[in-house]
Amino acid sequence: MNDLNRRFGNLVAAHRRKNGLSQFQLAEQAGISKDMVSKIEIGASGASFRVIEKLATALRIDPAELFTPNLRPEAKSRAYSDLTARLAGFSEADLLWAREVLEAALNRDKR
Repeated sequence: MNDLNRRFGNLVAAHRRKNGLSQFQLAEQAGISKDMVSKIEIGASGASFRVIEKLATALRIDPAELFTPNLRPEAKSRAYSDLTARLAGFSEADLLWAREVLEAALNRDKR
């Protein structure tokens, strides 16, 4: 198992979890087998460019995001837009709760 496969697999798994998908759901949306998703995520198998593109499309990310944990400016902008859209549907009470959660998370390192 080489390090690149392992790092790639970890990022696929992280994006999958961030999207709230099971391995089966990701496989289904990407048009690949669940076994392939599992092997990729544990680093036991690499992925062709075709499979990388299918995974990225299913995860709604740029394929480059599967190779680095650092978000590019466009990806950050998309993340902010997604977050803003989700928050727009919150009630006033839920927005206050979300702000408290975010502040607690941001202040966690200051303790």
